[in-house]
Parts: sequence; C-alpha cells; structure tokens
Amino acid sequence: MSKVVSAAEAAGLIKDGMVVSVSSSSGLGCPDAVLAAIGERFDSEGHPKDITTLHPIAAGDMYGIKGIDHLAKPGLLKRTLCGSYPSGPSSSEPPQIWKMIGDNSVAAYNVPSGILFDMHREAAAKRPGVLTKVGLDTFADPRHQGCAMNAAASEPIVSVQQFDGEEWLYFRSIVPQVSIIRATTSDERGNLTYEHEGAYLGGLEQALAARNNGGVVIAQVKRVVENGTLKPHDVRVPGVLVDHIVVAPDQLQTTLTPYDPAISGEVFRPLSSFRNAEMNVQKVIARRVALELRDGMAVNIGFGISANVPRILLEEGQHGKVTWVIEQGAVGGVPLLDFKFGCASNAEAIMPSPHQFIYFQAGGFDASLLSFLQIDRHGSVNVSKLSARPHVTAGAGGFVDITARARKIVFSGFFNAGAKLSLADGGIRIDQEGKVKKVVNEVEHISFSGKRAVAQGQDITYVTERCVMKLTPEGLVVTELAPGIDLQRDVLAQAEIPLGVAKDLKTTPAALYLDQPIGLSLNGGASLGGAHG
Repeated sequence: MSKVVSAAEAAGLIKDGMVVSVSSSSGLGCPDAVLAAIGERFDSEGHPKDITTLHPIAAGDMYGIKGIDHLAKPGLLKRTLCGSYPSGPSSSEPPQIWKMIGDNSVAAYNVPSGILFDMHREAAAKRPGVLTKVGLDTFADPRHQGCAMNAAASEPIVSVQQFDGEEWLYFRSIVPQVSIIRATTSDERGNLTYEHEGAYLGGLEQALAARNNGGVVIAQVKRVVENGTLKPHDVRVPGVLVDHIVVAPDQLQTTLTPYDPAISGEVFRPLSSFRNAEMNVQKVIARRVALELRDGMAVNIGFGISANVPRILLEEGQHGKVTWVIEQGAVGGVPLLDFKFGCASNAEAIMPSPHQFIYFQAGGFDASLLSFLQIDRHGSVNVSKLSARPHVTAGAGGFVDITARARKIVFSGFFNAGAKLSLADGGIRIDQEGKVKKVVNEVEHISFSGKRAVAQGQDITYVTERCVMKLTPEGLVVTELAPGIDLQRDVLAQAEIPLGVAKDLKTTPAALYLDQPIGLSLNGGASLGGAHG
C-alpha cells in the first residue's frame, strides 16, 4: 500500500483538538505545503478546530513561506508553543500569528528551543517531563512569565521543583498526536534522506514522539524513489516511523532559496565568493567582538551584528581558526546572513538540532556571540520581547539554552536605539543622539539572567559602538571607550543606571575604524598584529 497522499488528504488526518508538532526553522525545512492544506481545509470545512501546535523553532519567514501563518486563524489554532516566531523588519506588515497573540485569540507560549526538543524526547520515551536548570530566572521561570506571551496563555506549562536539594524548572511532556516533518527524498516505505536540506533539525525526535504514543507522522518531501535505492547511512528518519508522504517538488530549501548545494554540503564555495561586510559602525562592532576570540575555539553565534564576525575572520585571513556552531546544527564553515541565518556554507558537519542543544545546554563550547535589545542593572539581557514592535524579534529561540551555562558570552548591539552615527577621524561620531535608552533599570523580558551569570562565574562582555562593558559582582563596568566618545556625555549620561568605570580604562584600537584590514591574529590569543590605538 502506497504511503503517498496529497497535501489535502494529509490535512484531513488532523482532527479537532489535536496536538500537532511541526519541524522547521523559519524557511529552513518548513513543510509549508502541508500547513497550507490544513489552513485551506479549515477555510472550506471549518475543521480542524482548536488544535495545539508545537514548533521547536519558528515555522515561516515573512518572505514567501507562511508557515504557522497558514494556521493562524481564530477557531483553528487554540494554543501554540514555539521556540521562536516568524520575524522581520518593523516596516513590514506583522504576520497573522503576531496579531492573534496581540489580541489574545490564541494562547501563545515562547519556550526555549532546546527545552521544546527535550519535551519531545521525554514524550517519545513516555517519561513525565523535563527537569532542567535552563531558564531559571528568565522569562521561562514561572516566577516571571513562565513562557506565557499573552493573557490567553493562562494554563501553566512549567513549575519550580526541588530535587536532590537543588532548584529546577519542570516542563511536563506534551504528547503530539501528529508530527509534520520534512526531508528531501523518501522511498516507497517512507525512509527519509536530507541531501538537499540545510539541517536535520528535530525531525527524528518529533516523529518518535508521535509514533511511540500512537500518533501519525506526515513527511513532506521533494521526491519519492524506489525501495532499496537509499543508502542506510543516509536515512535520518526510518520508514517504520513514517505513515504518510506528501510530495512537494517545489519546496524551498530555505528563505528565498529554491536550492543552493553549498547549504546542504554537496559542494564547497570558494572563500572568495563570500562578500566582506560593508564598512560601517556595525562592522566596527563586529571587529571588536572578534578581538574576544582565540585560536581553536568552538563558538556559537546568533542573529544580528555578531553574525558578521565570521566575515571579519574571512577578511583577515583567519577563517578556520574558530569553529562556528549554530543551533540548527551546522558545525564549521561560514554561517549565512540575514534570513538565511541558520544555514551555513562549507560546513564540516551537520548535527541534529536536539543534539546541538545538548552541547549548548551543558556549556560544552567555548564562547557565544549574541545580540541584545536591552541590558539592565543586573547585567540581564532582553532579546526576546519588544512590545512596541513585537514581530521585529522572533522570541528567544535557542538563546536561553545557549546562555544558561556558556563559559564566555559576548553580547553586541548599539548603546542607544535610534542614534545617528558615523565613522570620522578614526573613531565614532554621534551626529544625533538616540531617544530610546537600551541600558535600563529593568529589562522588559529576561532572556539572560545576569544574577545567575555572576553566581556561576560566567565571563560576560557587552560590546557597543561607544564602549565595552564587563559584568562584575558589583554590576556593569565600562572597561573600554571608543575614540571620539565622551565618557560622561555619551555613555554614563545615556544609561538609566549608574555604571562603574574601570581604573585602567582602555581605548578601543584605532585600526578598527579604518576601511582596511586590521591585522587580526588569533594565534595564541587575539591581537591586531602590532596595530593598536
């Protein structure tokens, strides 16, 4: 009996009130044809109603892959637990899911991505839930928001538990009755290979969670081949876990990308084909972040300014000195920019995302380079909530998992929002001060806990265009000042809170501000090859 069904037939398998797990990361690996068919069925039949969806990472990208927005219809979607949500520029119309969150027509939760993968694994093994320290003293902690994004999310999904004399967060397992995953190729028995995909994501864990609990697994693929033609080492999800196959030959590899073989590791791009970052203030910040790196490090990077740091190393002839590791699973290579973020070209390996999160949650890597929206007096960081423009941030994604035990974190961003800045005279010039302060008394959302970082002895640095700050037990301390910046007027007076100033306050190297290579060397420690400011 053939497992191949139409997208409409697959949509007909979703019953009212079901819990549905979806594998994707924005546009990467999104089973969009199946999600579209579910939305179309609801429009024509009024079913399925009141479903709950689980998305360890975002489904959809605001750039042609609607993802969760196919389901964002009052009456269809009752509750959703997402590691992240579709995001884009403030000038774009918000996705429908953000409108539903804002008007409380869906109960929405933002659950750290690694924890959501853990919840699937525990559900698959029929264990009660996840006991973790990831998320303590962040928005995931029930003493803060408990992952709830709006008033409709009133049902608790996490509690604080004492176990073996220590405090833990406990997330009860949620069992999916249907899992919708994606691959490149299926044989007639449902064995799945991922040769054109940029990541494996969590398809295997999500399939196991549904199958082991009597549920249904639907796989969207580009093509179906004859049994016996797939090599067993290439099969990432075995056919015994797959019930139905939907063929979507035009599925995009990732955002705005039909297919790029370098993303899936089938070819390696020449390093000369990667464009250098444009010379601007963001590049200066990325250069300063690069000075925090050392030869041989395994380093995680996040979306934003820090995503440009690999290009700095390329430009400086230091590519390969650092191994980049990203939450979607790529290890090594060159992480891509903009909304292709999550993919890498020329990767050395691609791990399943749940396994990558195990690596992150335990702090097995050397450093993480991440962005910030706000920093508060405790050194806590908000990256997951911006009430004025919610869809500009995707939510936390893997940020909470990555930062929970990371030995070294370098946060980067602009000191104020809205300032007009330029490079002049070998330094920074503030042409017009920003109106929105980002160094505040209390962050709107605790994505990273400065209190826990101090208690755990984590090495925390904040790099801005004006200064570099370190987190100490006494609070934030300015350790370095950019050329052209006045400490009192441009830094201390622009923070809502008192900032400490290091006795040996340094000046950021002048080479960073010039439109030429800076002489970066990571051999035995980051330096500027003899060039100093």
